[in-house]
Order: sequence, then structure tokens, then C-alpha cells
Amino acid sequence: MKTLEELTAVKEAALKQMASKMRILVCCGGCTSSGSLKVVAEFEKEIAAAGYTDRVEVVKTGCMGLCSQGPIVVVQPGNTFYSRITAENVHKIVIGHIVGGNPVKELLYPETIADPEKVLAMAETNFYKKQMCLALRNCGHISPLHIEEYIATGGYEALWRCLNEKKPEDVVQTLIDSGLRGRGGAGFPTGKKWLLAAQQKETPKYVICNADEGDPGAFMDRSVLEGDPHVILEAMTIAGYATGSHSGYIYVRAEYPIAVQRLEIAIEQAHKMGVLGKNIFETGFDFDIELRLGAGAFVCGEGSALMTSIEGNRGEPRQKPPRSAEKGLFQKPSLLNNVETYANIPQIILKGADWFKSIGTEGSTGTKVFAVGGKINNTGLVEVPMGTTLREVVYDICGGIPGDGKFKAAQTGGPSGGCIPADHLDVKMDFDSLKKIGSMMGSGGLIVMDQHTCMVDIAKFFLEFTVDESCGKCTPCRIGTRRMLDILNKITMGQATMDDLDRLEELCSHIQQNSLCGLGQSAPNPVVSTLKYFRDEYIAHIVDKRCPAGVCKKLVRYTIDKSKCKGCTLCARNCPAVAISGSIRQPHEIDQVKCLKCGACMANCKFGAISKG
Repeated sequence: MKTLEELTAVKEAALKQMASKMRILVCCGGCTSSGSLKVVAEFEKEIAAAGYTDRVEVVKTGCMGLCSQGPIVVVQPGNTFYSRITAENVHKIVIGHIVGGNPVKELLYPETIADPEKVLAMAETNFYKKQMCLALRNCGHISPLHIEEYIATGGYEALWRCLNEKKPEDVVQTLIDSGLRGRGGAGFPTGKKWLLAAQQKETPKYVICNADEGDPGAFMDRSVLEGDPHVILEAMTIAGYATGSHSGYIYVRAEYPIAVQRLEIAIEQAHKMGVLGKNIFETGFDFDIELRLGAGAFVCGEGSALMTSIEGNRGEPRQKPPRSAEKGLFQKPSLLNNVETYANIPQIILKGADWFKSIGTEGSTGTKVFAVGGKINNTGLVEVPMGTTLREVVYDICGGIPGDGKFKAAQTGGPSGGCIPADHLDVKMDFDSLKKIGSMMGSGGLIVMDQHTCMVDIAKFFLEFTVDESCGKCTPCRIGTRRMLDILNKITMGQATMDDLDRLEELCSHIQQNSLCGLGQSAPNPVVSTLKYFRDEYIAHIVDKRCPAGVCKKLVRYTIDKSKCKGCTLCARNCPAVAISGSIRQPHEIDQVKCLKCGACMANCKFGAISKG
């Protein structure tokens, strides 16, 4: 393939093919864990049995976003939205909807049939209608296994235009003008990074994609790789042209087998189509991409540690300067961006810097993908314009807190981030606004917590992760985080003093100022932010020997409300420590010294007489 006309011909043929059949889109990203591959197999079987194979296509797509409702099935045309589908449901859908032409209402996502006069399309539901998908634009809509479907959405046109109509410096300037900032966590201006790499005279140069997504609960990059792998190949090739590189690496977690498989297929297809490898579009430009699998070390998400790992060494960060653009992989100039950053590049090239700048805020242009989890009704992937408030994400899009829960805090940025309290629910989700309140964007993890969450325990949870994942190269991170964890353990066990709290804050400051890499420097952030906004909980643990949320087992007290106790003896009979005494039909009492804090008494009480606090 060498001309735009040839590319357009492939696009038009693919669009015609996609429109020629009814399409059943099945989420085969994260929904594979809940049985979507069985759903696919059953659809293929039932469609064949109905004699509709020539009229209906079953498509394995990437993540559709609303993970709590998976497996998700969407029928086109009409974008009819089925949720929580099992293999046992498939026969009804095929007979009723595919053959009969009537959506099976009892299997539809409930919100789509709230109005008896109209069945809402997927995009009209609350979870989707406030979103704006740029990085995720193709995920859940096309088959990631067929390059033609990517081309049908305009794929590889940006690459053709760069190679045939733009000079490398023009591509870099477009990115600078767009204001795109890196989506991997630090938010460094992408165009400036590309410019620095392009200015280096030494060769060879390398273009690297950081797909080592290690934050607990984060799966933004994984979903792009699984749902739209060609966008990464196209963007990296554009980066190679802009910076003078002919070789690229995608460093992806080995724990992402579906992403790895789809990348391998995409690379093979791109070679055959002539959009990757030698003499791309017959312009004389060569660029190729290799995969490197990470072994699951969190520190390899840090740029220099990632490059050290690609080189075949133990993943450890390097001292800076020099920066990676000057001396990176194999000590050669290297450009490193994460998956989500690259996913924005082709659209910026096609639609222009001004278009991208019109989305988001002045200092944070474009959109951001968040992986929302925790105490929230609609867990999943959300992509919104920068500057959208936390309240809009939690309540308008994700449906608020389950049951009678109340929003207490949200953790952004994973182990390196901070906790946002309810007082800041209206904070804008952009780089600068989050930094002002002591949090950070990070790669996009967003964990929601309700009133039953202990903030000291949350800080301990993230610090446990950091301690386990520290590479150990520098003393402040290797030893300092361990000492911090020791103090947090003392606090949650009711053994700490206020002097320990002072030592904890001193350690936070020391580690932030002296750790070698960004991961070590940001390791204290969960502790710093919880101390800032939830200091009273730390004091309750230390002074009152009490966990206000009733989470820290050593500080929990189970008590019996004598006005509610009927003396049925169920609690006493189920107490493994024989810590409950009392006569039949008389109020009982718990011996706090003997109590194991197991909760068996509360679980067996039928009158709500036992409380935990």
C-alpha cells in the first residue's frame, strides 16, 4: 500500500462489509473473566442453528467500559444494550431479537427500558452520555483482531499524512501546540518531550511505549491495547518519523495475555498491509516494533527502570540527569510515552491542535480515562474531558455510592496518589487542580470510599504495596517506607503514641526529598494526604484506642445495647471465645478482654442489639 487512494479503498470496503450484516458486539476485554467467551461461542452456535450465519456477525470487541454490568452485548444496528448476559441467555436473544426483530426486554440494561415508549441506545444512558471518548473511541466498537476495521475508523490516515504531507518538525510542533500532557502520571508536555528527542544527533534512537500498568485497580492502558491495538502502532510510527527513530518497543505486562496476543496479531497485520516495517507507504521510511514482556515489577513503570529491564537487567531507576531523551535505552536517545498518551496522537494529527485544545482546560487539554472502582455502583472505565468534577464522575456517571453509603474519600493516582475528602467533591479532575489539594492525576486509577472505610488502614494498604514493590536501590525508599509501615501497623493495633505520629511525618518529608526516583518520592503521598484531611482518625487510633470506621480489628469493640437485647443466647452460643455472659431472657454482656473481635455475635444477633465501633 502506498497511496491515500488505496488506504481509502480499504476503508470504504471495510465500512461496506461492516454495514452488510447485523453485528453482535461482545465485550471480550475484562468481561472474559465473567464468561464472555462462552457467550461468543453460544452466539455462533445459535446463529448457525437459525441459519443466519450469512446475515449476522459476532464480533469480539475490547472493553465497553461498564464493567459492573458485564458481560455486555450490543446489537447493531440500534446499539441495543444487553447487560450481564450468560450463555444461557443467548438463545432468547437470537430467537427474539436477531430472528424476531424484537429486543428481549428482560435482558436489556434496565435503564434503557425505563421509558416504556422508547428503548434507549447504549450512548443515551447516564454512564455513557457525559463521556467523551478519544483514547477509548474504538474500544468496544470494532474488532481489534482485524486491521481493516481500524482503517474503517480513519486508522493509518494520520500516519500517511505525516509521511507524505508533513515534515518531522511540523508533527512535533502540532503536538506542542495541542497542549497534550503525558497521561502516565507526571503530566509532562508531550510535544516538549518529542522535541528534545528530535534534537538529539546521536543514533540510533528508540521510541518506547510504557504499557507496564502496575497501579492497583488500574486497567486503562490494558483496555486500549485489547480494544484498539493499531492506534498504538500508528502513533509510535508517527513518533519514530517525528524524532528520527526507526525502532520501537512496547513494554507490556506479562499479566496481560489478551493484550499481548492482540498486539502480536496487530503487528503481523500491519506488516502485511505495509504500514509497519520497511519502506512504509513506499515513502522510504522504515520503522518496526518489538514487544518486551515485563515480569510484574511495579518499579518498571518508572521510565529509566523500564529501559533497564528491556536491556535485560534488573529493573532499577537511574540517576537523572541525563534524561531519557538524551541517554535512555542502550544509552541512546529514547522517547517514552504511555499507552493513553499515544492513543491521542493520530486524532490530534488528523483534527489539529486547536481541536484538541478546545477540549478540557487551558492547562490540561483533552480527555482523561479513569478506572473507577471501590464503593461505587457503576465500576469501570470512564473517559471525560479534563476539568470534569469528581462529583460528576462519582454521581452523574458512576451512579453514586451503593445502598445507604456516603462518599468519604476518593483515592486518585494509585499508590503514588492522595485521598480527596468529601469537602473537595467539586474539584476539577485535571493535573493542576488535583495537585493543589495534595492529590495527583497519576495514570488514572480512581478508588471511591464510603463512611465504612478507615483512612489509616487505606494509607497502610498502599504503603504495604510500595514496600513490597520497592526496588531497594536507594535507602530512603528501601528503609524509610518500611519504617513508615511499622509506625502505621502500631497505630492500627493501638500501640502508637503521638511521638510516633511526629516520626511518621518526619519520614514522609525525608523520603519525598531524598528518594532516587519518582515512585519513591511519591510513596508517602497516601499518608501525607490522609494526615492532612483525616488527622482526627489517626488521633482516635492513638489517643482513644478506637477505629472510628470499625475496620482495625485490634481497636474494634463489640457492644450489646441492653434495651434491644432479648436474652435469646444466640450470641453467647456462637461466641468461640466464650466472651459473652447473661441469663436467658436477660440482657447479655461482652467481656472485652476475652473478645476475639471475630464478629460472630453480631452476625447471629436477630434483633440488631450488637454494634461495632
